Amino acid sequence: MALSRRAPGSLPSARAAADLRELRARTSDVDRRRFLAVAAATPFLLRSAPEAFARARGGVPLALVTADTEAHVAAVAVPVGRVVKRIRTLAGPRSIQSIAVSTAVVAHTTHGAVTLLDGITLEVRRVLRGFSEPRYTAGSIEYAYVTDSRAGEVAVVDLRAGRVVHRTAVGGPARHVTLDPLGQTLWVALGAKAKEVVVLDLTDAARPTVARRLRPPYLAHDVGFTPDGSRVWVSSGDRGTIGVYDVRSMRLLRTLRADAPPQHVTFLAGRAYVTSGDDGTFRVHALDGRLLATTEVPVGSYNVQEGGGVVLTPSLERGTLCTLDHRGRLLDRIVVAPSSHDACFVLAA
Repeated sequence: MALSRRAPGSLPSARAAADLRELRARTSDVDRRRFLAVAAATPFLLRSAPEAFARARGGVPLALVTADTEAHVAAVAVPVGRVVKRIRTLAGPRSIQSIAVSTAVVAHTTHGAVTLLDGITLEVRRVLRGFSEPRYTAGSIEYAYVTDSRAGEVAVVDLRAGRVVHRTAVGGPARHVTLDPLGQTLWVALGAKAKEVVVLDLTDAARPTVARRLRPPYLAHDVGFTPDGSRVWVSSGDRGTIGVYDVRSMRLLRTLRADAPPQHVTFLAGRAYVTSGDDGTFRVHALDGRLLATTEVPVGSYNVQEGGGVVLTPSLERGTLCTLDHRGRLLDRIVVAPSSHDACFVLAA
């Protein structure tokens, strides 16, 4: 499919509506059911987001991809590999995270702002300012937890009210963050090469408190929970290593060889997917750590995200979006923008 050559910004509403109508017709019911089935497999999400799921059911599965050097987020129809809309935002959208497939949180790191996008209507809902250096987000239907690196805090955003309701000091430059499947704890790496990972207790979801600290035998980068919530994979920012930790004891169970740091990790279909942007590799692991496959992806493909039965990895250097299946086979590769740092999944109406 050809990439639209329009200047950044939203496509005319009639054109966007026509594109989405066409995609509804061309996107099979099987594709939509597969997307919903993957999301429904997470009990926490089902308990937290019945309204969002009711509104989104039958929608079109889209990837939202940041155009880092431009002021927009591209909406890509994954099943057909087409950019269907460019949503105008503040400059420098750096990271994006879907919350219950109905809201997307965009961090504009260098501009100290966060944009809330409606994942169903593909419109900007609100822009929040007053951040120092927002980095990454995790969250549930009610709250988004945004790491504010320079402030050394995790900001709690009430998604219904559209405002920051609390800030928790974590004692370092908060960066990558992951929420456990039951929404009880939040793990935060304190930097791109972090000496510490801090664990926040979410007994009061609106006011996280520091519960524990972990000091890996390497400098940490990304953190990610396995689907059952029993393990956390902690990647390295300074060497080709990933550590697998037991959540309860915080004991290091095993270390895995990885490609060049930093690595990023996500999980799908009982497997772990690890990217190395510097090496341009996408690794598939069994949850016991065994390497199952390695796929070449464009250099600069740092971040990785699952959804809809597939895995996405955008390229910061090449501006591509690669879609891979659960075995690590490359399904599609399209050029989205000059630079694309992050991506997430939503269901558009």
